[in-house]
Amino acid sequence: MTQAGQHATHDCFHCGLPIPSDAHFKSALEQRERDFCCFGCQSVCAAIYEAGLQGYYQRTPEGVLLAPPPAPPKDIEIYDFDEVQQEFTTCSGEVRDIHLLVEGIHCAACVWLIERGLNRAPGVQLAEVNLAGKRLHLRWDNSQSKLSDLIRALSRIGYSAVPYDPETAEGSIQKTNRAMLFRLFFAGFAAMNMMWIAIALYSGANQDEFRSFFHWVALVLATPTLFYSGYPFYRGALGGLRAGHLTMDLPIALGLSVTYAYSVYVTLTNNQHGEVFFDTVTNLTFVILIGRYLEGMFRHQAVSATKRLMELQPRVALVMRAGIEQMTPIRGVMLGDHVLIKPGYTVPVDGVVLEGHSAVDESMLSGESLPVSKRAGATVSAGTVNTSGALLVEVRTQLKDTTLSKIIQLVEEAQSSKAPIQRLADTIVPWFVLVTMICAATTFFIWNSQDFEIALMAATSVLIITCPCALGMATPMSIAVASGLGAKHGILVKNGLVLETLSKVTHFVFDKTGTLTEGKMSVAQLQCTAGAEANVVVRFAAAVERYSEHGVARAITAYAEEQQQSFRDEAVSDFQATAGLGVAAKVAGQSVLLGSANWLTQCGVTLNTDLQAHAQTWEADGMSCVYMALDGQQVAVIALADRLRSDAQQMVDEMRAAGIKMTLLSGDRRPVAEAIAKQLGGMEVIAEVLPQDKDRVIQQLQNEGAIVAMVGDGVNDAPALIRADVGIALGSGTDVSVESADIVLMHNELTKVLQATQLSRRTLRTIKQNIGLSFVYNAIMVPLAMMAQVTPLAAAITMPISSLVVIGNAARIRTLFKK
Repeated sequence: MTQAGQHATHDCFHCGLPIPSDAHFKSALEQRERDFCCFGCQSVCAAIYEAGLQGYYQRTPEGVLLAPPPAPPKDIEIYDFDEVQQEFTTCSGEVRDIHLLVEGIHCAACVWLIERGLNRAPGVQLAEVNLAGKRLHLRWDNSQSKLSDLIRALSRIGYSAVPYDPETAEGSIQKTNRAMLFRLFFAGFAAMNMMWIAIALYSGANQDEFRSFFHWVALVLATPTLFYSGYPFYRGALGGLRAGHLTMDLPIALGLSVTYAYSVYVTLTNNQHGEVFFDTVTNLTFVILIGRYLEGMFRHQAVSATKRLMELQPRVALVMRAGIEQMTPIRGVMLGDHVLIKPGYTVPVDGVVLEGHSAVDESMLSGESLPVSKRAGATVSAGTVNTSGALLVEVRTQLKDTTLSKIIQLVEEAQSSKAPIQRLADTIVPWFVLVTMICAATTFFIWNSQDFEIALMAATSVLIITCPCALGMATPMSIAVASGLGAKHGILVKNGLVLETLSKVTHFVFDKTGTLTEGKMSVAQLQCTAGAEANVVVRFAAAVERYSEHGVARAITAYAEEQQQSFRDEAVSDFQATAGLGVAAKVAGQSVLLGSANWLTQCGVTLNTDLQAHAQTWEADGMSCVYMALDGQQVAVIALADRLRSDAQQMVDEMRAAGIKMTLLSGDRRPVAEAIAKQLGGMEVIAEVLPQDKDRVIQQLQNEGAIVAMVGDGVNDAPALIRADVGIALGSGTDVSVESADIVLMHNELTKVLQATQLSRRTLRTIKQNIGLSFVYNAIMVPLAMMAQVTPLAAAITMPISSLVVIGNAARIRTLFKK
C-alpha cells in the first residue's frame, strides 16, 4: 500500500473513505496536518503514532482500510473475572492463554500492527494473529495486565476483540454471505431490466430518435450496479495495487471499468457510430457474483466438518441442584456439577458416572458401532449419545477442554494451514495476473487496427476469462475437505504440511506396547525366591506401581486387586521413575526396585540365576518380564502377557504389499520384541531402546535418506514422534504423545494408519489435478478470447465454472472411504 499520507485531501488519512462535509477532525502528525472522517479514525491514528507503529501504513498490503474502526465491545470488564475466563482460557498459574475473535482485521499489515502493539503491553508473552480465521492467540501474565486492558489496547489501534466462540464465527460467515446476496439481487434486478433495453436497441431503436434515451436509461441502471454490486472487485483490486500486488480481482475490475468508460463516452458524446455495452457490464457483474456466491456456498459445504462437529455439542444440560433438575446453558455448567443425562439425550460434558447404568453410543469417538456399557466409575464424553438408562454424571472437564472441543480445534487449525505446494501456488498467482494483463493489452492493440469495439470486447474477454481463482483454491480446498473427511473417520490431521509429507513416507516405525499390541498387559506368571512371600511381593509391587501410568504398572495393580491385596494402605515414599528402565521407592521402610534386569544390575543388585532361567523361557514366548528386588536382593520375576491388536496383522500385510519398510521399536528385551515381530510375519527389530535413544534411531533413519513416520502412544514415544517427519499417535495414548503427534487416530485402530496414508496420497493427487485443470482451462480459453471467439458474457460464465470444477474435484475426496 502507498503510505497513508498519499491519500487525497478529501479522503480520511486513516481509512481512505471520503470525508463528510460536516466532519472537522484534524491532527498534526509529523509536522503535517491530517484530516479524518470521524473521531474513531483520528483516535486510532493518534494511538498508532504514539506507539511508534506508524510503519503500519507502509505495510498494508491489501489496502482495504475502507471502514472506520469498529466499535469496541461493551462491558469488557466481565472478562477479568476468573469465573468468566475459565470458559475461554487455559491457565497455568497467573499465565493465561486465550483465542480472541478480532473484528477489523483486513490484511497482513493488520497482523503486523496487532502483534507489534500487543507485544509491547506489560505481561504479554505471545500475540499471534491467524489472518484467515481473524483470530488472535494471546498469552499473558494476568498479574501484570488484565484481559480487559489488552482488549482496550486493541480498540485504541482500531480493532474490536471478544473471546472466540465457534457460534460467533459462524454468524460472521452468514453475515458476509447475506451482504453478497444483496449485491447479487441488485445486479440481477439491473440485468433483467437492462435486457429489455438491449432488446429494444438491437431491434432497431439504436437507429432513431430513441437511441440517446435508451443509452441514458442504461447508464442509470449500470452505474449503481457497477459501483455497488461490483464493489468487492474494486476493493480487492485497489487494495492489491496499493500494496504493490496483483490480485485476482484486478482483471475483472479493469475489464468492467474499460467497458463502462467507453459506454459512458458514447452516451455523453452521442456518438452515432459507437455502441454502448452497459448490458455487458451488468450481465458480467451479475454472472460473476453468481459464480462467487456458488463458490462460497460449495466451499462452505465442502469444509463443513467443523460445523457438523459443533452440532454434536448440546447447548444445555440438566444440572441437579438440591435435588432439583435445572435446565442450564452449557457454558454455565461448572466443574463438580452433577448432570442428569436421560435416555436418548446427547452427553453434554466430559465426566464420571456417579449413578445409573446405561449403554452409550461412542461411535463419534471410537468408531465402535455397538453401544458401550456404562456404570458408576465409568467415564463419558461430550457428543456421545446415551441410549437406554439414565446416568448421573459429575463434570470433570471444562467445556473448552472436552475431547470434542479439542477435535474441533485440531480440525480448524488443519483447515487454515498451508502446505508447501499451496505456497508455490500463492507465489504463481500474482505473475499469472501480470501475464493476463499483458495478453489483454496485446489483444487490444492487435484488434484495434481493424475495429475498436472488437478490440475492446476481445480484451475484456481476456481479462474476465483468465481465472487464477481456480489456481488459488486448488490446494486449500483439497486440504480442507481432506481434514474434514479425516475427522469424520477418526483421523485428526493437525496441519496441511502433514498431508503432503505423509504421502511421501517410505519408512514406518512402530512402538510395540500399546501400538502393535493392545497395551492391556496382564500378569501371566509370578516366580519368587524361596524366602519371599508371594502376597508381600504382589502387595509391595502394586503399592509402588500405582504411582506410574505405564501399562506394566496398570497390569500389576490390577493383578493385586484380583488377589485382594490391600496395597493402597501401604505407606510409599521416595518414589522415582526412570523412563525405559524402572521405578524405585520405599514401602514400609523397605527399599523396592521394579524394572528391567539392567535396571537392577545398575542399582547394584545381583540377579538370581533360577529367576533368570524362568525369565528367558517366558521372553521366548513373547512375554515381558519385570524384575523385583527388596533391600538390594532380587526376590521375584513377574511375566506379563500382551496380545497383538486384532487389526495389526492386516495393516502390516497391506504395508508390506505396498513396499513400505517397517521397523518395530521397543524398550522391551530383544527376545520379546522379536517374538512379536515373528507373529507379524517378520520385520526389522530395534529393541532395548531407551526413550531418548528412540529419538536418535529416528534421526539415524532420516540421515540414511528415509522419510519416517512414527506410530506410538506413550510418554516415552513423545521425543520420537516429534523427531519423525510425521508423528502418529493413537487416541488411547497419553496426553503427551497426543500433543506431540501430527496425526491423532481417535478410533484407536491401526487400520487408520493405512487410511491416513491413502488420504494423504489422494489429497496430493487431487491438488496436482486441480492445478493442472486450472492451467489447461487457461491454455484453451485465453487463446480463444484473444482471437475474439469468446464474448465477455461467455467469458463471465466459463470463468466461475472453472472454479466450481476445482471445488467439485476437491469434494470427490469425500468418496475415498465409501465402499
